[in-house]
Amino acid sequence: MKDLPNSGAQASKITDWVKPGDNSGEFKRQNSSFREWISKEPGAKFPPEKGRYHLYISYACPWANRTLIARKLKGLEDFITFSSVHWHMGEKGWRFPTAEDADAAGENVVPDPVPGHEQYTHLRDLYFAADPGYAGRFTVPVLFDKRAGAIVNNESSEILRMLGTAFDDQLPARFADVDLYPEGLRGRIEDAFAWTYDDINNGVYKSGFATTQAAYERNVTKLFDALDRAERHLAETKGKGPFFFGDRITEVDVRLFPTLIRFDPVYVQHFKCNLRDIRSGYPHLHDYTRHLYWKHPAFRDTTNFLHIKNHYTRSHTQINPHSITPLGPVPDILPLDEEVEAVKAALGKK
Repeated sequence: MKDLPNSGAQASKITDWVKPGDNSGEFKRQNSSFREWISKEPGAKFPPEKGRYHLYISYACPWANRTLIARKLKGLEDFITFSSVHWHMGEKGWRFPTAEDADAAGENVVPDPVPGHEQYTHLRDLYFAADPGYAGRFTVPVLFDKRAGAIVNNESSEILRMLGTAFDDQLPARFADVDLYPEGLRGRIEDAFAWTYDDINNGVYKSGFATTQAAYERNVTKLFDALDRAERHLAETKGKGPFFFGDRITEVDVRLFPTLIRFDPVYVQHFKCNLRDIRSGYPHLHDYTRHLYWKHPAFRDTTNFLHIKNHYTRSHTQINPHSITPLGPVPDILPLDEEVEAVKAALGKK
């Protein structure tokens, strides 16, 4: 196995979420390495050609989830193929499912389907084929050019932005008109990203992977301060529409939902993000998350609780050494017309 770069005297492994020797106890997310773009510009290295690209994802991963949501919202199912790795991450990183796997049900959970990749067993094979000297983490999502045999991009926010516009000229109007980054809201969208990314999306990881009490408390406090802020925002915009900015779905919804949908089933217990849960502690965030899940197939159909729960609880053995997966909460997400008993009482619901 190829180790990641050295940190101090010790080499770190894929499953070392805080580098050995880092006394801060802080999880520091790696920058993505492949940052090319699909472009409509004449002579572009990666033009927007139908059927040319493949998206590698994990149903467990919230960063990959956002790109799969965007693919469906934009109607790109016939333009970009996709497949999911197995939910288990071991010492060699994400692995591709095998024909014998019976524990990872889901759409396109298959061995690497790209022609020429028949011998690939792990996502790392894709990375090393693209760059034999690659020394980072083998992350999803990966946007891959099947014609050039090259990784285009492995940064989820950039893939999301690409999918939002790159193929619009070739799409039916109902999909081309889906504008996830509308010009009139861009300032507010970027302002929201400034705190939702670091304190919520990444905040759950910085809380869960912390290796000191101080690092954990610092990050979990920031996380819940940010959730409180999101709850206040939704309370203030109630009645203007079901999305973060009222009646317009934007990248903020696509980026926030994957964290919120994983919060109660995984982050509360596994990452010790347990000051409150979403279903009983944040009524507006709860309704917001449920609306996206139950009313919009792009969110519901790309959510796989089996992969989500199994990945975190059975891959992070430094947190859960016996790989025991909790049965709850039941259900993973409540129907739109149900509440937990404490919320019913607080709201006066019968």
